Amino acid sequence: MLAAMAAATCLSIPLRARASEPEVGDNGLHVQDWFVESFLDLQEDLTDAADNGRHFAILWEQRGCPYCRELHAVNLSRPKIVSYLQQNFDILQLDLWGSRAVTDFDGEELEERALARKWQINFTPTIVFFPNDPQAVAGKPGRSSEVARMPGYFKPFHFATMFEYVRDGQHQVQSFQRYLQDKFARLEAEGKSADVW
Repeated sequence: MLAAMAAATCLSIPLRARASEPEVGDNGLHVQDWFVESFLDLQEDLTDAADNGRHFAILWEQRGCPYCRELHAVNLSRPKIVSYLQQNFDILQLDLWGSRAVTDFDGEELEERALARKWQINFTPTIVFFPNDPQAVAGKPGRSSEVARMPGYFKPFHFATMFEYVRDGQHQVQSFQRYLQDKFARLEAEGKSADVW
């Protein structure tokens, strides 16, 4: 009798609402209509971003990646995060196993999968950030030009904070871990939650 009552009580408690299922494109990658559409010339994409006052980042994903799904379903479903990214970054999505031709900053043209190997992209999602000065990367391979890398899925607070870290130029003066710890301390001193995004 007690077991039946406990089961009935558990069934009456609503399960945590899940974020809506993110849209998937024909290539099996999740879709965001505000991602950069480009001719996959990375120097040109970075120059366009800089000319528009934004930073440039590349998001590597792959078909069937559960953490990529989580990135889209959770982080990129938050209007505040999306608004911040759209205002401050141009994000190009590439496929870890894709065959589209991409021109690296050094001028070498490779399929996405070969570029992923060249840049040592080992898992998804991985986000690679570049300086917003096109001259700083001209003629150099992307792997040696990146200013920060987000290896894997970060929860919303850490995810958004990494973009702030790059946007504010803090990658030039301190580690991401130090920046994150300082932000946690500041929020705690202000009596605010770490889930500000």
